[in-house]
Amino acid sequence: MARNEMAMMAEKKKAILESTLKLIKENGFHGTPMSQVAKKAGVAAGTIYHYFDSKDTLIQELYTYTQYRLLDAIKENSREDMDYKARFFSHWISRCMFYIQNPNSLFFMEQFVNSPYVQRCSKEQDERFQKEVIQFIESGIENNYLRPMNPRLMRMMIYSSALTAAKLHLSEQLTLSQADLQQLAQMVWDGIKKD
Repeated sequence: MARNEMAMMAEKKKAILESTLKLIKENGFHGTPMSQVAKKAGVAAGTIYHYFDSKDTLIQELYTYTQYRLLDAIKENSREDMDYKARFFSHWISRCMFYIQNPNSLFFMEQFVNSPYVQRCSKEQDERFQKEVIQFIESGIENNYLRPMNPRLMRMMIYSSALTAAKLHLSEQLTLSQADLQQLAQMVWDGIKKD
């Protein structure tokens, strides 16, 4: 297959995924039929089935797509040579900013984790995304930066705070500046750092 053909296929697939994110935000999972996704993405109805054999497959792949984009956003601002606290702040702020800049992804993730689709997500698939986060937290505990707590509970607390901050900003209940994000990250850090 020619490189141009592969690039065109990748663009069509991305258009389908992005269109699905928008439609799910507007109509929810049940109100977003495949025909509407195809129309919004500007592809033929049959083309969508070339990439996804069912709506369930599309939604599962959308979860994967969203998680990879989030991980990329977090890694973009984080460097191995940063001290642990600076990397923590970078991770927290990057996660919050990803959701602020990608509200369709935020809405999708909220729906996904509160839907039957999350039960269909394989443990291996979910672990793949959580592995780096859990390892980062475990490293903080092992190196005495963080309190000795259950890393999965700590992850839940850390990232639910970033999600809530992004939601409040997007709903215009609170406008968050860079200084506000730093202050919020500091509050989260103060709650989990080892004394």
